Amino acid sequence: LKECRERGLLAPMVDVVKRGALYIGWSAGANLACPTIRTTNDMPIVDPNGFAALGLFPLQINPHFTNALPEGHKGETREQRIRELLVVAPELTIIGLPEGNWIQVTQGHATLGGPNPTLVFRAGEDAVTLNAGHRF
Repeated sequence: LKECRERGLLAPMVDVVKRGALYIGWSAGANLACPTIRTTNDMPIVDPNGFAALGLFPLQINPHFTNALPEGHKGETREQRIRELLVVAPELTIIGLPEGNWIQVTQGHATLGGPNPTLVFRAGEDAVTLNAGHRF
């Protein structure tokens, strides 16, 4: 994000995608497609001069989502971290997208794909489980 911002690439990227160019992003590329990078799993080790991203997809994605807690790990689960974000940003909808799943956006419609259940988180609500074929 920092490099894209410093090189003046964010607006041109949005422009070419809105004119029909294909955007394929996984992991950090999925985060970059969202309104912000606030749901990244990685620590931004340099200041990206803000968390605002491309905004190509209207919801937040947490890629590689898993709620597994390895034996002996005393930290938080991914769901706990997402819930903490929703306390300070209750307006967000966050998709916990597990490994192997994807979201395909075609002609303004997003469709969930992949073999694994996907969780959607909203402030003050239980997580909703979605399966392949769900349209956003």
